[in-house]
Amino acid sequence: MATIYDQADKNTRLTWLYISGFLVFVIGIGYVFAGAMDNYTILLVAVTFSVLMSFTSYWWSDKIVLAMSGAKAVTRENAREIYNIVENLCITAGLPVPKIYIIQDHSLNAFATGRDAEHAVVCLTTGIVEKLEKTELEGVIAHELSHIGNKDILLSTVIVVLVGFVAILAGFFRRWSFFGGGRRDNRDGGQLATILFIVALVLSILAPIAAMLIQLAISRKREYLADADGALLTRYPEGLARALEKISADPTPMQHANQATAHLFIDNPFKGKKVSNLFQTHPPIAERVKRLRGMDV
Repeated sequence: MATIYDQADKNTRLTWLYISGFLVFVIGIGYVFAGAMDNYTILLVAVTFSVLMSFTSYWWSDKIVLAMSGAKAVTRENAREIYNIVENLCITAGLPVPKIYIIQDHSLNAFATGRDAEHAVVCLTTGIVEKLEKTELEGVIAHELSHIGNKDILLSTVIVVLVGFVAILAGFFRRWSFFGGGRRDNRDGGQLATILFIVALVLSILAPIAAMLIQLAISRKREYLADADGALLTRYPEGLARALEKISADPTPMQHANQATAHLFIDNPFKGKKVSNLFQTHPPIAERVKRLRGMDV
């Protein structure tokens, strides 16, 4: 049977695989775009930016996510109850105590981020702190600490930056082609230029979609594991099950969420928006609750 340590090792390997794959992917797209635009300076720019973005995603992706979410750090003095819950669970889990951030938002949600257990952050909305009972809040925090223990946080946070950069690069090419950037190259470069331009245009449309689908698939799988590990940590699956039911029932959408960071949260931050199962950031709450209540701890 797979253990939490197996998952942590797997996520570490996946993180480096995604960063390496991102480098190759962006350089490849840069080559195609450069050929289509007949300007190989673009390839140099793509290589430079892919290296910089890979470095940035490893070292500073958590700070980028926290800034995007409008989160603010709290101290033991002004959030003593939360600190006590986090500290007690960390002792049980054998984890260092992460930094704690709060988002001023009435919705019920939470996420964890950081590059490793020594540089981790647990972030909670004011809504989830105020509206959940203690055992329910413990379940949510245990879930987020499980993401830290499983090393989900680096993988998920790195993907936010990398997927965002792919979207920026693709958007740049689409705008360039829309304003006629490809027409002169097609006339001057003949059939090869035309083929490169068509390939580049197709890539600019499909690349962000493919990157997003990978992002969502990773998110859905890791939520089930974090639910199970969080329940084992508290030895009370019902706490997290009730918390998920309350989070699901709450109609308040988050004010500080966007598509790039949505998969980080314990539940979809975009309340009331119907989306295809293919594009859901999280598995169904009903299925997660069913699995939790079927656990024997």
